[in-house]
Amino acid sequence: MLDRIDATSTLTTRLYNQPFIRAFEMTPSLPTFVPATQLPLAIDNGQLVLQDMLGVGAYGSVYRAIDTQTHQAYAVKSLNKAGLNSRQRAFQNHEAQLHALVSGHPNIVTLHKVVEENECLYMVLDCGMEGDLFYTITERDGFVGNTMAIKAIFSQIASAVLYCHSRGVYHRDLKPENIIIFGHSVKLVDFGLATTEPISRDFGCGSTFYLSPECQGGYIESVKSYDSAANDVWSLGVILINLVFGRNPWKQACPRDETFSAYVQNNDFLLTILPMSTELNEIVKGAFCLNPKKRITLSELARRVQACRSFTASEFPSEASAVSAASATVQTSFSTTMSGVYLTSNLHRPDDKEDSGVDLHSMA
Repeated sequence: MLDRIDATSTLTTRLYNQPFIRAFEMTPSLPTFVPATQLPLAIDNGQLVLQDMLGVGAYGSVYRAIDTQTHQAYAVKSLNKAGLNSRQRAFQNHEAQLHALVSGHPNIVTLHKVVEENECLYMVLDCGMEGDLFYTITERDGFVGNTMAIKAIFSQIASAVLYCHSRGVYHRDLKPENIIIFGHSVKLVDFGLATTEPISRDFGCGSTFYLSPECQGGYIESVKSYDSAANDVWSLGVILINLVFGRNPWKQACPRDETFSAYVQNNDFLLTILPMSTELNEIVKGAFCLNPKKRITLSELARRVQACRSFTASEFPSEASAVSAASATVQTSFSTTMSGVYLTSNLHRPDDKEDSGVDLHSMA
């Protein structure tokens, strides 16, 4: 089915085309949202009023709120504390602490304050009503063919992540859904899976399409830990492909993914399935280097993207030759569901009987 959630994902939250939702890896207890019949709801001693719901997930919900004194609109992320043990509550607080640590950057959504009441933790954030980068890519024709826009967007994303790394924070869930549009700017959000550990042992942490091989335990051989900064660089490489082509390079960077396996055997493989310039191919090869110690640094990735003369090739192999090279058929299609919008990349062999379509992302 085209609209299924990838079963390997650690995240299960579904959006209604709005940002700021995180599914936490903790046992659900009580309902995590305020029913519409109870809205508007005043919090923070009446200073903020939750007006309407922007999105809801398995473990959290987001509301549009109005400051009763300034009439400023905010996005308020509500996380239920009821029934959680001390470790789970610490996990919630950890997100707020790390977000606050990097909140001063112009390309990171500002965390204005945290309010705890009514068995909930409320995070008061900038409100970006223009939606997230994923929505822009899929619903607003994205940036395909717009080199200047791609460079501007990627530069802002890289600047935000570089700032996080300089503060000792590693995001670990970089993807278009966690990048919010604010006019001509973009801002990074959602530090629910972030860490301050430069070397991490939390495997499978993030969203399937954006995970590095080492974050999944290693590709050629198993690993006991992985470099958190290099893992973020891998995710940014996938986001760059999203921006340029409106699709993913593969479903998952693991041995059972045929497209990724073909790339491992020949790291020029993407040239056969995407209209990619040789210059961009060299850049993404650096981001997708299997050895994280030899992977391109974030600052070098940002520099080379800005210096790239052309992201796309003037000539592209025919579909027949691409299929021959890949021994597979690559199709891209759109599917709209009640729970959101998916850009679907289907990879299947000609004799496959089962629909193997998956969404551009694991909804989060």
